Amino acid sequence: MKEENSYEKVKEAFTEFLVKNHHRKTPERYAILERVYKYDGHFNAESLYKEMQADYRVSLATVYNTLELLLNSHLIIKHQFGQQEAQYEKAFGDKIHHHLVCTICGKVKEFSDKHIRTVIQTKRFAYFETSHYSLYIYGLCSKCKQKNRQKTKKLV
Repeated sequence: MKEENSYEKVKEAFTEFLVKNHHRKTPERYAILERVYKYDGHFNAESLYKEMQADYRVSLATVYNTLELLLNSHLIIKHQFGQQEAQYEKAFGDKIHHHLVCTICGKVKEFSDKHIRTVIQTKRFAYFETSHYSLYIYGLCSKCKQKNRQKTKKLV
């Protein structure tokens, strides 16, 4: 029940954004919004498009255009993890978290750390007012680290 309530707030926020900015309120845009808010974690435009085809016929252009509207309305966040294609995630409710990104397999793991969050949020910069932030830490996930060790042992 709580999820339905928060999705209704998301839908309401999107509707307000569309009206305020003179965009059409189309069934396709709302179908994409609903699918985005069913995701847990990150997704890309292509995977969203492919998933949409099973239930709802939308063009890839409509997916990209709607993702732009969702970005502009602050309902999703766009991430560029290294050389990978852009990834998105829902952002309603200002959920701040951090990302660990494997530089070999591209796996992304989210984490939250109160100490890091406090340090960043209380940091003041001269001539700059902070509104939000993203933190990406790059390295090797445990599986890739293990594979690297095995390769090194074989070479020795």
